[in-house]
Amino acid sequence: MNWKKPWFQLTILILLAFVWGSSFILMKIGLKSFSSEQAAGIRMLLASLVLLPYSIKNLKFLQRKDLPGLLVAGFIGSFIPAFLFTKAQTQIDSALAGMLNSLTPLFTLLVGIIFFKTKFKWLQTIGLIVGLVGALGLITSGKELNFGSINSYALLIVLATTFYGININTIKAKLSHLSGVQITSLSFFFTGPAALIYLLTTDFQPVFAVPNWPIHFLALAALGIIGTALAMLLMNSLIRHISAVYASSVTYIIPIFAIFWGVVDGENITILHIACMSGILLGVYLINKK
Repeated sequence: MNWKKPWFQLTILILLAFVWGSSFILMKIGLKSFSSEQAAGIRMLLASLVLLPYSIKNLKFLQRKDLPGLLVAGFIGSFIPAFLFTKAQTQIDSALAGMLNSLTPLFTLLVGIIFFKTKFKWLQTIGLIVGLVGALGLITSGKELNFGSINSYALLIVLATTFYGININTIKAKLSHLSGVQITSLSFFFTGPAALIYLLTTDFQPVFAVPNWPIHFLALAALGIIGTALAMLLMNSLIRHISAVYASSVTYIIPIFAIFWGVVDGENITILHIACMSGILLGVYLINKK
């Protein structure tokens, strides 16, 4: 794979956008039988199991100096956000979750400025403000977008995107000497046992009482294997060859697929939703504009 070719980088970004844009509806399906914690745990466990052969193979590359970065990539970049997203989607629609996910580039820049001394220009500052105003429009609302009340579950996704920003900057600054496969497999080597231990403490009896639970499990399996393991392999490989902010701009396209699946599933998407999301994406555009 020629990761340095611009056309190839764009192709990977679009593929990632489709996979991650579809992940919100897969979470929604999984939550029909499983609790939010079980859904996140299954997602992380299956992803770790798929990556286990690569994890074992790449253990020889594990160095003590890389351990903090790998733990950030595993827990801050994947494990904790998985639980935050499923918890949020117990109360908000999948399309709205996809829209709020667009905040990732904003927090990537913000985290970079504060903790990684990333240089920025005035246009990027305007982009941050515009994007955050758009996000505020989505956050200070319930399902019907009646402005004035804070949707606390939407804040969980804001926190998850902040963690994504930390992860992207950490990989770029601390782990760029490792390949995408090495970063992903070694980071999930630590999250897999944590997911398994947690799942063993939960009660699956209510799950088996739901008639269609195998179908809902398959949705979570697709989410873990394709939407997490495969997608993170691609993303971590891409981050090594492009800027952190450009890598996070995959969120330009994610909402399109998220909204599509939301419409298919009968979710209520209003013009106000689109306007607020457009504000976020305008902010992202200004941040990335040279």
